[in-house]
Amino acid sequence: MKNIKRSLAIFAILALMVGGCKKEGGDNLRQNEKELAKKDAGQKLTQLSPGTKQKLIKLLAAAPASAKAKLNKKARVVLSTHPEYRDIVRKALNLETATCNDNTASNQWLDQQLADWDSEVISYVIATEMLDLPTYDALVFENSSAKQTFGANGEYTQRVTKTFKDLKRFWNIQSDGIVLAAMHGSMLTDRAKLIRTYQTVYGLDSGDAAYYADFVIAIVDAFPQLRKGNHPIFTFNAFAQSSFNLDGFGVIPDKIIMGDGIMDAFAAIGYGDVAPQAILAHEFGHHIQFQLNLFEEEESPEATRRTELMADAYSAYYLSHARGASMQWKRVQQFLGVFFNIGDCTITNIGHHGTPTQRMAAATWGYNVANNAQKQGHILTAQEFTRQFEAQLPKLIKQ
Repeated sequence: MKNIKRSLAIFAILALMVGGCKKEGGDNLRQNEKELAKKDAGQKLTQLSPGTKQKLIKLLAAAPASAKAKLNKKARVVLSTHPEYRDIVRKALNLETATCNDNTASNQWLDQQLADWDSEVISYVIATEMLDLPTYDALVFENSSAKQTFGANGEYTQRVTKTFKDLKRFWNIQSDGIVLAAMHGSMLTDRAKLIRTYQTVYGLDSGDAAYYADFVIAIVDAFPQLRKGNHPIFTFNAFAQSSFNLDGFGVIPDKIIMGDGIMDAFAAIGYGDVAPQAILAHEFGHHIQFQLNLFEEEESPEATRRTELMADAYSAYYLSHARGASMQWKRVQQFLGVFFNIGDCTITNIGHHGTPTQRMAAATWGYNVANNAQKQGHILTAQEFTRQFEAQLPKLIKQ
């Protein structure tokens, strides 16, 4: 398993509060500086009662010192692919400076969702690792595809489960062992799930884990901005994970995790008809890469970009193929927009996934391979499709 840095989004929040938001290309919709200027008005709507405020202050002050130290260290679990959409969270929170305009509609939407987060909310989210708890709970404990629901109200379940079944039929890899699991922000209100995650992932003992679980539940109850855990920032992610052994726990199977927040984001900006399928097909592409051993040993921005653009192409090929999702041109245009919206311009960062234009170019190429094939019913093997992509990659990165 390749060791990858955990999401650094929590540190970016401080930069947001101290330095404001000056992201390139964000004037048309983001307006974070204006939002900060209006913060007093917003706080009147969400002002904590004196009793609630004192309760949270006391809980924070009384948090066990040993537990605080463990939370300040990296979690025990690491991911074998960069959590795809968490990078968008990092940019929304101003962690990285863009070198091109990646102020896409999905980034703008996420910015808007954070408009009512003030310093008080942020401080408690940081103190309890809330941004990462749903991710690690799904990764470690959701180890069966059975009875999974996708979307806070199950609204994406039918499309996601159907697409997963279809992808397993479409690609010639061993996929029976891949678990498809959901990531729900509602786990932030589930005491048992919080305790198990703090214990297994962060190494807290049972007493400290219970303390922090109760602390998180109190925070979620206190702040309506957190939407009872269903704020999209907590599940603004989807990722693939290869099987690994977690010391003291056991074997984590091959897995694809789909977060509610990322699907809600694309539904909100007009891609709800195709985004769940496109995202899932991209993550399934990473399992092709795992099985074909396509990840490079040395991490670099170029290496990450290569595998991400390749996964985009796998996805687009499946989505447009006559024996895949068989999407017609109108829907093809939509899924091309999905890939454009998840591009980034942090080209020197080890987690660089490709610029918006590069990602759209890779998806367009995958669509053309399917659409221009002489034998429309023929499905290329994963090996042959990969070979063709590798030959095309130098042209795609010039976009």
